[in-house]
Amino acid sequence: MLPPAPWRDRPDLIELIDVLGGGETTRLVGGAVRDALLGKPVSDIDLATRLSPAEVIGRLKSAGIKAVPTGLAHGTVTAVPVGGPVEVTTLRRDVSTDGRHAEVEFSDDWQEDAARRDFTINALYADNATGEVFDYFGGEADIAARRIRFIGEPQTRIAEDHLRILRFFRFHARFGNGSPDAAGLAACTERANDLMALSRERIAAELLKLLAADDPSPVVAVMVEQGIFKPVLPEFTGASPLHRCVMREQAMGLPGDPARRLAALIDGRTDLAASIGARLKLSNAITRRLVTASQPIDGSPETMAYRLGTTGAIDRLILGNGQAEDVAHLSNWEIPKLPITGGALIARGLKPGPAVAKTLAEIETRWVDAAFPSGDTFDAIVTEEISRAN
Repeated sequence: MLPPAPWRDRPDLIELIDVLGGGETTRLVGGAVRDALLGKPVSDIDLATRLSPAEVIGRLKSAGIKAVPTGLAHGTVTAVPVGGPVEVTTLRRDVSTDGRHAEVEFSDDWQEDAARRDFTINALYADNATGEVFDYFGGEADIAARRIRFIGEPQTRIAEDHLRILRFFRFHARFGNGSPDAAGLAACTERANDLMALSRERIAAELLKLLAADDPSPVVAVMVEQGIFKPVLPEFTGASPLHRCVMREQAMGLPGDPARRLAALIDGRTDLAASIGARLKLSNAITRRLVTASQPIDGSPETMAYRLGTTGAIDRLILGNGQAEDVAHLSNWEIPKLPITGGALIARGLKPGPAVAKTLAEIETRWVDAAFPSGDTFDAIVTEEISRAN
C-alpha cells in the first residue's frame, strides 16, 4: 500500500484522476510510486491510463484543464492542473525498437504496459484513492531488497534502448545496495559497445544524473572495472579522484555537484576537459567549469573567486585539496566590484583614448593582487597608474 502523503491529497490531482475515469482507468505509475514506497519525497507525478490520447485531451478540455500534446506519438499528454503539470500516458506495447527509438501501439492491458518498462521498481502502478499497489514483476520485493533488476531478459531490454545500460548504474547508485544485480551487470558489460549508437547528449544527460547520486563513486568504480565507459569515455580509468571529491564535499557540507564530479574524473587533465566537453556536447558553461576546475589552485581564494566566479573557485579548492575554511569563507563572500570607472579616470586627469581601458585593467590587476583594498590604499594605486599613463 502507498503510505499517506500530502501530494496524494492534492485536490487538483484527485480531480484530474476522476476526470480520467478513476483508479480502474487511470493510475499513478513509475517514480512517484517507487519513491513513495521508499519513503522519499515525490516531485514528479506521472499517470498511466487506458484512455487513448484523444480521449485524454477531450476529457481534460471538457473539465477546463489545460492539455499539452507533448508526445502524442508515444501516447503522452501533459495535463496542467493548478498544482502543476502531470504527464498522462496511454498504456502501450512496443511494436519495434532499434536501441534508440521505439514504435508503439496503444493498449488497455496494465501488465503489457509494465512489461515494456526497464526495471521492476519502475513498473509499479497505484490507485491514488485507495493506495493499492499493482506489481506485475516483483518490484516491491526489489525495493525492499534495494535491488535494481531488469524486467525479463536484461539483454532484450538493453537491445530495445541502449541508454538502459547507463540507467542501470544510475538507478543502482541512487536506490541500490551492495553489488549490482549479477544478470543485469553481465548484460550491461556484454553490450557496452551499444552506447556508441546513442547521441552524446543522451549519454551526457544520463552521466550527469548518475554523478548527482549521494555517492556515485562505488558504482563508477564498477563501471570502470567492467569497461562500460570504454566505448565512449575510455579516458575514465578509475574512481579514486571522484571518491575524494565526494568525501570532501560531504565533509564541507556541500551538495554533490555533477559537473564538479565529472571534473574530478578528468583528474587534472586540462586538455581532456575541453575534449570531453566537446565530445559530450556539454553546454559552454559546464565545459568552462571542467577546464577551470582541472587547473591547479592559483592565488588566494578571493582572487580565484573574482576571476573564476565563486563556483569555479570552490571547484578548484575541492579538487586541489584547498582548505575547508576557505570554501566556507567563499560560500558567504560577496565578490566586490572595482570601485572606479573609465569616466572617473578621465575626470581625474587621464587623457581620453585607448589608455583609459589599459589603465583601468592595470588598476584592476593591482587591486585584486592587493586583496581588494579601499580608501587611501586604493586611491594611491589609481593616482600612480594615471601618472604612469600620462
